[in-house]
Amino acid sequence: MITEIDVAAPVVVRCDNVIDAPPWRVWQLLTDVSSWPDWQPDITAAAADRPLRTDSTFRWSTAGLDIEFTVYVLQPRRRILWGGTSHGITGIHLWTFDTIGSSVHVHTEESWDGNPVRSDIDGTRAALRESLTAWLGHLRRAAEAS
Repeated sequence: MITEIDVAAPVVVRCDNVIDAPPWRVWQLLTDVSSWPDWQPDITAAAADRPLRTDSTFRWSTAGLDIEFTVYVLQPRRRILWGGTSHGITGIHLWTFDTIGSSVHVHTEESWDGNPVRSDIDGTRAALRESLTAWLGHLRRAAEAS
């Protein structure tokens, strides 16, 4: 059973942001997979057959890649871990949420491994950092605008 990112992977990126919105709102945006394209312009399609829960799967598309991930851990409004393998890259993505007054500290970290990653570690690390930074920015804007 997977409970954390792969800290031994060749690419691991961690990012943080404080979002001035209620924790429930941030959680709702992140876990309502089908709404991702509404507030996350880098995602062109997203769908989950049912509300996310441990062992559920969801599909999404970004940068021309179709991805299917499984939820490994879900602790409502506290922590969600998902991942899978797509196009030769195994990704494991963790989100954690800590309430700070009326705001929420969002921490995200992701590990990538696989032949495409190992063939260009610096390039894939930069791409992942850019992606996570953008995702947090979009999440913050959407949550604070609500």
